Amino acid sequence: MNDPTIRLESIKANGITMRYAEAGSGPLVLFCHGWPEGWASWRHQIEAVARAGYRAVAPDMRGYGGTDAPAEIDRYTILDLVGDQACLVKALGETSAVVVGHDWGAPVAWHCALFRPDMFRAVVGMSVPWTPPGHTDLLSSLEKLGIRDFYIQYFQAPGIADAELDKDPAESLRRIYFDGFGNRPDRKKSMIRMKSPGGLLANIDEPGAMPDWLPADHMDYMIEQFRVSGFRGGLNWYRNLVRNFHLGAAWRGEPIRQPSLFIAGSHDGVMHFPASKAQIEAYPKTLPGCRGVHLLDGAGHWIQQERPEEVNDLLIAFLKGL
Repeated sequence: MNDPTIRLESIKANGITMRYAEAGSGPLVLFCHGWPEGWASWRHQIEAVARAGYRAVAPDMRGYGGTDAPAEIDRYTILDLVGDQACLVKALGETSAVVVGHDWGAPVAWHCALFRPDMFRAVVGMSVPWTPPGHTDLLSSLEKLGIRDFYIQYFQAPGIADAELDKDPAESLRRIYFDGFGNRPDRKKSMIRMKSPGGLLANIDEPGAMPDWLPADHMDYMIEQFRVSGFRGGLNWYRNLVRNFHLGAAWRGEPIRQPSLFIAGSHDGVMHFPASKAQIEAYPKTLPGCRGVHLLDGAGHWIQQERPEEVNDLLIAFLKGL
């Protein structure tokens, strides 16, 4: 049986030093985390996938944790992020991988499959549905709808959200993670639409106790990671949305044809974004290799941590079926 012990290593890839967690041996499965997280959000999947006979690798993505965080905003484009994963595959001595992404890591994973179908033989997205590059960028679409209180708009100006979140990483993470819980009672506020003045955190209800699936040792680890790295790198991903729109022009309307899978929680706020339902309904055209759409009832945004056994079962069944 494969050793599920997680090891932390560092390697040079795409001109930056990347830290990654690894366990097991066999075909490569590459995990891409979202905002604001790190490799440890995949801790349950790394161990399970390693036991199942695969080489599981989860990097700290560009700007996070032990991976380099370039100063320039324009070094966080979708081409940079996909390039990191492609170069990491090569640096690990591999030629192909199944790529899995959650939250912001899902668009990275989807675009890995879109841009490099020769390398990424299958793809799993969690929380954020796939949609091919289109003819209008997200920020322009929000403006046309008269929406000016969306959290992504607040993230655009350099230094503002960064300063707010860096002031107290423990409180920032506690509130942001709380905002994504699927079983929150009496939800009055949400960071998705910032109705209250005073910044992102003022738009999140006062958090209660963290659930068992976010234990104290994990929270302590994540808090320390952001105390060191800060939030700037991850926020720079959002500051490239318009640039990504232009960079993706050559792939407008292009489907992903490799085998694919989508997993999300039914109470994930992303599932209630205006476009999400239509994006999933379009999968027969945009994701013709899709082998399943799984909305886990009652689950929230942090799906692979909240429901690890269900996610692992779906993921390993998909891998075994390739």
